Amino acid sequence: MDANRGLRLAFLARVVAKEIRYLQQTDGRLFDVPLDVSKVKELENDLELAERVDAFVSRFGRLQDTVAEKLLPVVLDALGEKPGAMIDNLNRAEQLGLLGSAEQWMALRDLRNRMVHEYIEDTKQLVDALNKGHQHVAALVEDASRILDEIQARGWV
Repeated sequence: MDANRGLRLAFLARVVAKEIRYLQQTDGRLFDVPLDVSKVKELENDLELAERVDAFVSRFGRLQDTVAEKLLPVVLDALGEKPGAMIDNLNRAEQLGLLGSAEQWMALRDLRNRMVHEYIEDTKQLVDALNKGHQHVAALVEDASRILDEIQARGWV
């Protein structure tokens, strides 16, 4: 592996490890009690809750973006694969056993977009999207961690 790719891979692995930790922390703080419509209707009056929701949505999306758009192409390249469009990279990563499901990753991307766009208008849809995001945090973290484990197992970092 050339030095530049190795440095980039090490940097991205550190970033993803932090993003995993931050998402798990925010997930634990936001969903320490069930999130329902009545609670989310108070976002305008509950600054702390609003900030936790913002942090969750941001960290959920950031981990997805960093893994799918930055880390995976570098890992695939290091494996001798030709990185391509994100969906192609996700599919190839699934075939290689780095991800559980490329389809799930695309669905989670759509979910992230719903969390961002529904935030303003529809409380029920926002609550549904946030709760679905919460349900998928473990799978997202598991996939990201699997990629980090593969990087370490190959001695790339």
